[in-house]
Amino acid sequence: MTAKKNIMLAGLLSTGMLTGCLLVPERHGEAMLLAPPLPPLVVLETEPYYVQGGYHYHYQNDNWYYSRSRSGPWNNLPRDRYPREVRYKDGGHGYDKGHKPEHRGR
Repeated sequence: MTAKKNIMLAGLLSTGMLTGCLLVPERHGEAMLLAPPLPPLVVLETEPYYVQGGYHYHYQNDNWYYSRSRSGPWNNLPRDRYPREVRYKDGGHGYDKGHKPEHRGR
């Protein structure tokens, strides 16, 4: 191969690898769904759930999970999609920390 073709191939592979980092597999049929990032600041109500763009997010023990439904199944949200800050509307943790929806680890 020529040097020009090598550079083009390297560029295509790099682009494909970067795009692949944004996709998170979700076992909803065979589809690969993109896990949308949360905004920089998330304010939670009395329960540790947040809804945005058709996705449900659950916050537990400093970890975030996402699903298309509040009843799950839940997937780990990649850390690059976490908010920078989490606040609680009532100024504290107005929910039972023992509540644990069923999460799927990856």
